[in-house]
Amino acid sequence: MRTCNVDLIWQIAYTDHVIMATRILVVDDEPGIVQSVRSYLEAAHFEVLVAYDGKEALAQFDTQAPDLIILDWMLPEIDGLTVAQRVRQRSNVPIIMLTARVEEDDRIAGLETGADDYIVKPFSSRELEARVRAVLRRSTGDGNSVVEVGTLRLDHEQRQVHVAGKPVELTSMEFDLLAFLMTQPGRVFTRLELLEAVRGDAYGGFERSVDSHIKRLRQKIEPDSQDARLILTVFGVGYRLAKGGGT
Repeated sequence: MRTCNVDLIWQIAYTDHVIMATRILVVDDEPGIVQSVRSYLEAAHFEVLVAYDGKEALAQFDTQAPDLIILDWMLPEIDGLTVAQRVRQRSNVPIIMLTARVEEDDRIAGLETGADDYIVKPFSSRELEARVRAVLRRSTGDGNSVVEVGTLRLDHEQRQVHVAGKPVELTSMEFDLLAFLMTQPGRVFTRLELLEAVRGDAYGGFERSVDSHIKRLRQKIEPDSQDARLILTVFGVGYRLAKGGGT
């Protein structure tokens, strides 16, 4: 009876943000880790698919259309970074990198592929579930307002962005960064402020990852990413959205 009550609490707490039976693809070449992660997530009411190498992961992605991918860095056949890059070329499905690499440059390399989050081994089941739910909430949206700044139009509820009337596909992180910048056009935000606003204070110390995401965001929304007119760099400080949205 106690287990049923706990399950009901989880369902009530997250029904507004995460559809039950959300499908997650777990990719790792270590069977023990795969089975542990699978057990964690199934206990949290997710549907779990598994793959043990990069080639199988891409096949599962093509045929099963997962809602989120938990992806190990070091994989046989095709490495995790390459898998992430290939997925990102075709989809904005959220990706969480799972790896034993702890250096900042390694984390940034993972985020530069378009990954939405990064978990370092070893990790706890509570941390994993919290990260999964946070990424899913961000990707599905939790607002109901439309914001317009110059040529930019951002719909929180639909998680959609239009630039000069044309739709632009953004990753979860890119969307969140743009949404935060659009809250106060003209204001300069430090890298740390941006990172903590969209990912929380646990990411302090990895401000450089913001640069990678801003670069990718500019490539998608700027007419010329080498001559930015929308998201402006304030050297030595951070970034700001141009007042008027570059108009």
